Amino acid sequence: MHDRGIHAPGYRWRLIASFAAVYIIWGSTYLAIRFAVETLPPFLMAGFRFLLSGGALYAWARLRGAEKPDWLQWRTALVIGTLLLLGGNGGVVWAEQFVPSGLTALLITSEPLWVVILVWLMPGGHRPTGGVILGMLLGLVGISLLVGPGHLLDGRGVHLGGAAVLFLAALSWAAGSLYSSKARLPGSAVLSTGMQMLAGGAVLAIFGTLVGEWNRLVWEHVSVRSLFSLAYLAVFGSIVGFSSYFWLLRNTSPARASTYAFVNPVVAVFLGWAFAGEAISPRTLLATAIIVAAVMLVILRHAPPADAAKPEPHDANELPPGAIKTNLELRNSSEA
Repeated sequence: MHDRGIHAPGYRWRLIASFAAVYIIWGSTYLAIRFAVETLPPFLMAGFRFLLSGGALYAWARLRGAEKPDWLQWRTALVIGTLLLLGGNGGVVWAEQFVPSGLTALLITSEPLWVVILVWLMPGGHRPTGGVILGMLLGLVGISLLVGPGHLLDGRGVHLGGAAVLFLAALSWAAGSLYSSKARLPGSAVLSTGMQMLAGGAVLAIFGTLVGEWNRLVWEHVSVRSLFSLAYLAVFGSIVGFSSYFWLLRNTSPARASTYAFVNPVVAVFLGWAFAGEAISPRTLLATAIIVAAVMLVILRHAPPADAAKPEPHDANELPPGAIKTNLELRNSSEA
């Protein structure tokens, strides 16, 4: 963490505001997705979202002097965008037609577990620590409580197809994250993220077209709530939330910044209860506590030493501190 500026006026308030944005905005995106897909086809909705936000970021970076990317960088952005946004976010928006937003957020917490498993299986990968293994076992217990046989919410079982897609979405997000951590990308984090969003948004729109979503899109039936949710996801979920997290990574410890991963599901569950009428049963609360504890163990035990992740100086051609997430940090926001 940078020593300079820590005691500067306004630093503490910006720190609080950034944590609040990451906790609440990213936690709220699951509910926003549910509202958006009420009257908008899921893949086209997600495609519009990322094309809008990605286009804005790409234009900003180029206007600020970022170099024009070459075709190899675009190819890499396409691979990452497909894994993260079509496989990851696309799976989430499709599943939220059948799975409540709060439970969706809980199931997506399996993503850090997939990362641990994939890193372990990769050539030269390292075996997880005892704490990480314990966290994985706890996660399996929590997930089995959530989607196993029986009834959860007011006597309704969880949609098993939707749950399966969410697990695959988390796996796709994890695979894309690991690929992006070693991929050749532009030096500008804003440009890189904009490219990934543009590529992923285009793939989502093409996929939506192939599965016939344009036939389902009737503009006269699109609700104001769905359009507002789409705008919220594009502006706040894709830009403001990413910006706040990127700033936190450069102004606090990685362990503290990563706490969003186990706060988001709790926020999503209770927002779904407060604004969407999603019931919370004792079993759901127990599963919530177990899954949150599991993710905490995996993240904190798997985190690199504090001195292994020193923040980098800001690029003069980038947005102000906290402008956007890098491609590596993008992996943990399925949002979302």
